[in-house]
Amino acid sequence: VQLVESGGGMVQAGGSLRLSCVVSGSIFSINSMGWYRQAPGKQRELVATKSTARTINYADSVKGRFTISRDNAKNTAYLQMNDLKPEDTAIYYCNYRDRLVDVWGQGTQVTVSS
Repeated sequence: VQLVESGGGMVQAGGSLRLSCVVSGSIFSINSMGWYRQAPGKQRELVATKSTARTINYADSVKGRFTISRDNAKNTAYLQMNDLKPEDTAIYYCNYRDRLVDVWGQGTQVTVSS
């Protein structure tokens, strides 16, 4: 299983970005995809996850601003990020997991200027 992320960049506070993550390889029908982030000097933290059972989890810090979605036909997960804040600045990592594997993408930088 491999993940390819795209969509990071630099934006001013209040702006929006959309991240995409395409998964390829041997994918189980029951799985979870999500986004995590790691800011300098901090531990990696959950941003949002969505399973094929449509269970969704968001970090409290992004609720109401970020939306995770999936297009299972395209094996793609998205993270729509609105009303971005400087504290959202981090490397964002896509994650795929099923009963056999737990795979991470290479990460994409998101920088929010004040």
